[in-house]
This record gives sequence, structure tokens and C-alpha cells, in this order.
Amino acid sequence: MGLVSGLLLLPLAPARGVVWVAEKLQETAERELYDPGVVRAQLAALNRELDEGLIDIDEFEAEEEKLLDRLYAAQARSGTRYGR
Repeated sequence: MGLVSGLLLLPLAPARGVVWVAEKLQETAERELYDPGVVRAQLAALNRELDEGLIDIDEFEAEEEKLLDRLYAAQARSGTRYGR
């Protein structure tokens, strides 16, 4: 970047910084959302809640479906496939 363009674009630096931070936060959130280990731990916790009677079978099945969808999406993103 040249001196003139650097000076002209200087007022936009804070906005570019905010955009960069937002992109990094989004990347981190997606990585955690689609982390197979996190999803498996949530599935295990969901099973414990069902076993302990904290949730009923309908609530369990609804949450399980959401978690399994996230797990399959994570596997698709990473290129690994396991039986459904």
C-alpha cells in the first residue's frame, strides 16, 4: 500500500478492525458449534437427563435430532462420514 492510499484509507482502519474481529468471532463460534467432541458431550448429557427423569422422551428426541444434525454437519465439513 502506498503512502497516499494509506493516508486516504486511514479513516477506515477502525471499521476494518471491527470487521476482522467479527470474522474471527464467527470462525470461533462455528468451530465450537461444529466440534464433534462438544456435540458428543452434549448428547451424553442429554442421555443422562433422560435417564435421571429431568426431561421426557419427546423433549429428548427433539434435542437429540438437533444435536445429531449438528454432528452430521460437522462430519460433512471435515470430510469424514460415519453411519447414521
